[in-house]
Amino acid sequence: MTNAHVPRRRFLGTAGAVGLGVAALPTAGAGTARAGAQASAPGADSAPGPGAELPYPTVQRPFAMPGIKDQDWTGALFVGDGEARFALRIGLLTETGKVIREKMTNNLWRIGPMAPDGAYKQVEISTDERKIMPAHLDALREVIEHPDQWSADSVADATARLPALERQYADIQSQKHHVRVRYARTGDGSTLVGAVTALHDDTTVFLEVATPWGEEAAFALDGQDVTGSAPGLLEPARTGHFRLAPGDEADNGGCYASVADMTAAMTGGAGRPGTAAAALRYRLVKGQTLTFTAAVGGRPPRLDAPEPHEAERVLAAAEASVRRDNLTGSGPAGRAADAVRDALSLNTNYDRNHQRAFVMWGWGGGGGLFTGWDSAFDAVNAALVSRPLATQHETDVFDADAPPNQVPLKGPRYDQQNSGPMHAYAVWRLYTKFGDETVLKKAYPTLVTYYDLLPEWDTDGDGLLETPYFGDRVGGRGNHLGLDDSPVYADYHRIPKQGGSGDGRDNTDLTDVALNSYYALLSEILWKMAGVLGRKADAARFAAHHRTVKRLLNERLWHPGRRLYLSRYLDGTWNEVVTPTVFYPLFAGIATAERAEILVREHLLDPEEFWGDYVIPSVARNDPAYCGGGPVNPRSEHFRFFDRYGEDTAPEQWKGAAWPPMNATVYDGVKRYGFDDVAGEFAARSTAMYLDAWDKDNWFPESFDPEPGQSIMDSAVDTAWRTYSWSNAMAVQSLHELISDNPWDGDPSGIMFGTLSLPGTNSIANVRLRGHTYSVSAGPRRTTLVRDGEVVFRATGARVAVRDFLLTSSGASFAVNADGQAHIEVFPERGRPRGTRVGAGRTRVRL
Repeated sequence: MTNAHVPRRRFLGTAGAVGLGVAALPTAGAGTARAGAQASAPGADSAPGPGAELPYPTVQRPFAMPGIKDQDWTGALFVGDGEARFALRIGLLTETGKVIREKMTNNLWRIGPMAPDGAYKQVEISTDERKIMPAHLDALREVIEHPDQWSADSVADATARLPALERQYADIQSQKHHVRVRYARTGDGSTLVGAVTALHDDTTVFLEVATPWGEEAAFALDGQDVTGSAPGLLEPARTGHFRLAPGDEADNGGCYASVADMTAAMTGGAGRPGTAAAALRYRLVKGQTLTFTAAVGGRPPRLDAPEPHEAERVLAAAEASVRRDNLTGSGPAGRAADAVRDALSLNTNYDRNHQRAFVMWGWGGGGGLFTGWDSAFDAVNAALVSRPLATQHETDVFDADAPPNQVPLKGPRYDQQNSGPMHAYAVWRLYTKFGDETVLKKAYPTLVTYYDLLPEWDTDGDGLLETPYFGDRVGGRGNHLGLDDSPVYADYHRIPKQGGSGDGRDNTDLTDVALNSYYALLSEILWKMAGVLGRKADAARFAAHHRTVKRLLNERLWHPGRRLYLSRYLDGTWNEVVTPTVFYPLFAGIATAERAEILVREHLLDPEEFWGDYVIPSVARNDPAYCGGGPVNPRSEHFRFFDRYGEDTAPEQWKGAAWPPMNATVYDGVKRYGFDDVAGEFAARSTAMYLDAWDKDNWFPESFDPEPGQSIMDSAVDTAWRTYSWSNAMAVQSLHELISDNPWDGDPSGIMFGTLSLPGTNSIANVRLRGHTYSVSAGPRRTTLVRDGEVVFRATGARVAVRDFLLTSSGASFAVNADGQAHIEVFPERGRPRGTRVGAGRTRVRL
């Protein structure tokens, strides 16, 4: 690239510019730009009416989406007609010459605001990976300052480690470079306006262009711009074109034979010239912002380099639209709506094989589409944020190729037996939320096949299932339930399988409460699905089986002495380990009302077992296995679980840490059985854990410390797993408290809203259910429901939790649970408002 001056072109008004023009750049919001983007982006929030064919398993082209390639969170994916693909990246150079451009979980510092459809995205990235944090140093200082509370070896270890770690931390901070990256999509969805702002002096960044997954393309420099072309992967006869137009001239740049050559050249080495990749290098001072625009099209895009003030106007308008047009909230728990929206938007990824969006799972943000048990929560959580994202995600699960060792089926992984039940639950919730049968119809045949295969795990043929044998390996004895190393599965015995589907694993002797709860859940959901689909014979079969599992589990797995559900060996002895799976019969709807009361009041709310400021530990607090993963120091008032540097927080995941899918399962069960007061409190405590990590570190980790106030990472148990998608299930509990579909009983189109026990006054807005957009505000003296901009329900004088709310043109029917006397008003579409008074407790109302 030459350094000759290239005159700055006008950013607006150039004839033929792709996706850019005065009309596409509103001054008071991003409504015009966003409306165009919605029609083409993978996460666009347009949707059909109930029963219509979806406009998205595949998406329209061309489109531009920031951060939708695996962990390319500072970059953007551009897809043209025929599936021609281009990737723009923002690279950040460290003092040691390393380029941070992908796999950057540890480098994320701030997430959001951002929109799930890619209309706006903002992240901050740092060269400081936060592997050494002030809490680590404080822990070692605490050990040194309180030698009477620690062993001599621990004090000596802390004394030796602290000086070196303090020097390392100081060096990291002195060499830190930090940037803020922003994107706004404009026009027809094929163009992005971007900005990179340096938050430290002497910050080197790169604008890099290549193909996202090593496809064929050719790039060239055109003055200070980068252009590119690539054949369509689905239609090779069609060619896609790309252009990047920066607002400032680069310090240097060029085109290279590969990404490796580009990296070498950008970091001071030699890189072979070529056409496979291109990069522009900039050195920025603190506060300096580099703006650019980039577009994809069927013809070479003609772009104006952005004037800084024009780019800032577009970005500000798009940022303002995030809360206005997407999930948002306020209040102690309701503000988690913004965090969940941003977290799931961050983890939205693109399936290059099926051309859809999906929610990327954990392991530091990677792993692609995960079709196991946990991924069902991603669909449930995403449904609050974006209907298209949730629907595409679950559709992708049922189109996924089976692993090589799987029984010849597509869909949820068969090696986790409850993947079928949990994905059935996710599909059913998409139906109850949106009324659309499309995914339900797609999933039903596969789910029936799973159901029919499950009896191969009934070792003794008595109608209840035993856990499959996973061997003695660490990380998998409870893998059939996603429970990995839960101590419940420590002592089962292998029993050779007779017959079966061809799955090579043997049986065991442990009749599992959790597995049989999911077995019942699957039969119940298939019963409901069959009813919707008009399959009467199927519905009768599944309903009968649900009743059978309910009867058998209550006869054989209820421990009368301990007054809870426990797993049991085939010889009749009990598995005495107490974990939250004792509450799973609530989730499946198979606990009796009396036993549900015992479980909640005597066990869940007992602080010696499960209750506490943070809930719910993966092993009961008074169980011998609790915090049995490593040495602890019970004398230390500051670090109950910390033993020495390098252990982070010591409650190992299955021996005490709170796991979001487990929390969500218990919450759903408690809510299903009508314990509205307990459900609200449980949700509030789960959300507090989530927001603790989010507010402090902008993380949404895989697991949480069950004890608040720990100084070693506080709620984040493993700092490598900072962006786990199903972590959002912690906060979604409070959001579902405020408003939700009802997946269990009554008319599926009825909704639930209001709360008896979330702290303070909370609100949530832009929730889409059954063709309407809702907002809710719920507090100690007033609860208000707004539908499509109009107030339709108001309760004053007390807190209320409403179920089965059905609004007609002339009135409404619902059940209400109030914590005192309340005046209720309903505002139908036609006619006068209608009102009534209800007392404390439950009342059925028809107005």
